[in-house]
Amino acid sequence: MSRAGWKVILFMAVCGLVFERPAAAATHTAQLGGTRVVWNALLSGEIDAYPEYTGTLLQEILASEGLSTVDELSVALSSRGIGMTASLGFNNTYAIGMRSEQADRLGVKAISDLRGHPHLVFGFGNEFMDRADGWPGLQRHYRLPQTDVRGLDHDLAYRGLEAGTLDAIDLYSTDAEIAYYDLRALQDDLGFFPEYDAVVLYRLDLAERAPPVVASFHELAGRIDAATMSTLNARVKLAGESESAVAAGFLEQSPGLQIEPGTDTAGQRWWQRLWQRTAEHLALVAISLSAAILFAIPLGILAARRERVAHVVLAAAGILQTIPSLAMFVFLIPLLGIGGPPAVVALFLYSLLPIIRNTYAGLKDIPAPIIESAVALGLPPNARLRVVELPLAIRSILAGIKTSAVINVGTATLGALIGAGGYGQPILTGIRLDDMGLILQGAVPAALLALLVQGLFEAIERTLLPRGLRLQTNALGATD
Repeated sequence: MSRAGWKVILFMAVCGLVFERPAAAATHTAQLGGTRVVWNALLSGEIDAYPEYTGTLLQEILASEGLSTVDELSVALSSRGIGMTASLGFNNTYAIGMRSEQADRLGVKAISDLRGHPHLVFGFGNEFMDRADGWPGLQRHYRLPQTDVRGLDHDLAYRGLEAGTLDAIDLYSTDAEIAYYDLRALQDDLGFFPEYDAVVLYRLDLAERAPPVVASFHELAGRIDAATMSTLNARVKLAGESESAVAAGFLEQSPGLQIEPGTDTAGQRWWQRLWQRTAEHLALVAISLSAAILFAIPLGILAARRERVAHVVLAAAGILQTIPSLAMFVFLIPLLGIGGPPAVVALFLYSLLPIIRNTYAGLKDIPAPIIESAVALGLPPNARLRVVELPLAIRSILAGIKTSAVINVGTATLGALIGAGGYGQPILTGIRLDDMGLILQGAVPAALLALLVQGLFEAIERTLLPRGLRLQTNALGATD
C-alpha cells in the first residue's frame, strides 16, 4: 500500500466520523495526482482537507521557508489559512528496500553500503524521482554512483523488485508489502530522511462552516501507531477488503463509534459502479468531443479556403497534440481547478487536430471538375459548400471525428488523476491495489466504448452521405 493508500483508509475513517455528526456530510475524492496537485487544491478551496506528512511539508511543499519545527510549520500553515492536527500516531518515513536474499548475498545492510555496488538498478516512484527529499537529495547525501535509475508507479515497483528487474526501490515504513515480499528496509545510517508524521490538513474556515468535521480530525490524533497502520494496509492490499470497511472496523475498535461500511463505491454492486463510471466517462467524452466538432469543422473550412490561415491553424493544433496528456491536465488545474472542467478542456484540445486536418484534406481533395461544375451552375460559395463540398468531404470529416473519438475515450481515463472520475478510477485503484480485476473493470469498458463510438460514426456516415455521392466519390477515386 502506497502513501496514497494509507491516506484513502485514513480519510475513510475521517468520513466515518463525520457521517456520525448530523450537521456534516463528507465527500471523498480519490486519485488527485501528486502532492502539489492536492496541496494547491486545498489552498484554492476546492477541497477542505486531506492527510499529509510533516516531512513532506517541511522538505518539499514549504522547503523554501527553512522551517525546522512543527510549531514553525503550524504558524506557516495558519498564515495560509490552513490548520493542522497533531500527529496521528505514526511516522511513515521513506526507506530504501531490497529483497532480503539479495541484500544478504551482497552484504548490504545500510544505504551507505550501496556505494559498493554501482551496477544495481534502482526503481523509484515518479514523485520520489524529483522531490527534494527523494532521489536527488539522497544521491548527493550518500554519494551514490548508480546511474540506472528508473521512475515508475510506486505500486508497480514492487512487481519489478519481485521479478528481479529492479534491485532497490523506495519504501514507506507502513507498506504491507515489506513483509509480504520479504524485503529489507536499509538503515538510513547518515540520517537523510526526516520524520514523516501523519497529520490532517484542513482549511481554517472549515472550523466555522462545519465544526464537527474539524473535531473529527482532531479525534484521530495519536490513535494510529505504525503497526496498526501497516495492519490496516495489509487488510486492503493483501486480503482484498474494501477501504471503507477497514476504516469502519478501525473506528469500531478505537474511538468506539459504530460505522457502516460503504462510504466509497466499494459498497455498491458491480453494475452500479460500472454505471456510475460509464456516466462519468460518457459525460467527459460527449461534452469535449461535441465542442471539438463544433469548433474544428469551421476551422478546417477556413483553412481550406485560406492557405495562410491553414498553416497557422494546423500548426497550432499540431503543437497542442504534442503536449503530453498528463501534463495538459495538470497545466489546466490552476486555471480551472480539479475535476471535470480541466479534463473536458484538455480532451477538447486533443480532439481538434484530427477533425481540422481531415476537414481541410477532405475539402482540398475534391476533384476540380466538380467544383468547376458547381461554379458553372451559378452556386454561390456558401451554397456550394453546403450542397456539394461538405457532402463530398463528409467521409474524410467523419474519419477525423472517429479518430478524435477513439483518442478521446482512451485519454479520458487520465481524468481520474485530477478527480474527474470515469473508467480511469478503477484502473488507477487497481494499479494501487495490485488488483487486475479492478484494472479490467476500467480497461475493458473503455475499449468497448471506443469500438461503439467508432461504429456509431460509421453508421452516421452511411446515413449522411447519399448513395449517389458515395458511388461518385468511389468512381472518381478509382479513376485517379
